[in-house]
Amino acid sequence: MKNQKGFSLIELLIVVVIIGIIAAIAIPNLLAARRAANEGSAISAMRTLHGAQMTYQSTYGAGNYAPALNNLNTNTGLIDSVLGAGATSTKSGYNFSLSAAAFTSTTPAVFAASCTPSAGTGVTATGTRDFGISTDGVLKSGAVGAVTNAAGVLTGGSPLSN
Repeated sequence: MKNQKGFSLIELLIVVVIIGIIAAIAIPNLLAARRAANEGSAISAMRTLHGAQMTYQSTYGAGNYAPALNNLNTNTGLIDSVLGAGATSTKSGYNFSLSAAAFTSTTPAVFAASCTPSAGTGVTATGTRDFGISTDGVLKSGAVGAVTNAAGVLTGGSPLSN
């Protein structure tokens, strides 16, 4: 029986340990890259929403902004069907919402869009930052509040520098 060929149990255990060490190093980097990609997608979607709202106001809304995400997709095609799936939408691990106030004789029309990670903590986190954009077009990150003034500016958060 000395002619048997193969790996010993020790050799197999060493290979399994090496693979485990490589996985322990690589997996956190892959998860961080996925979170960064989700945040980049969310930032891009927020800028797209701002442009779509400006187009909607001037072409379809008679001076008003779209009151919900699905208004920017249904019959207008200003945003993609995933982002404009309903009143609120989930895309690339972020939940998107939109609100708008119509113009009156004393106040202009305003809108605010925001997105938050679907899962904000743990191994399955889809992102770590919230984003928001409003009528003024300044993309904000952090604890983004609501539009509270007639100029349509978001409260809270800090302007995004990238």
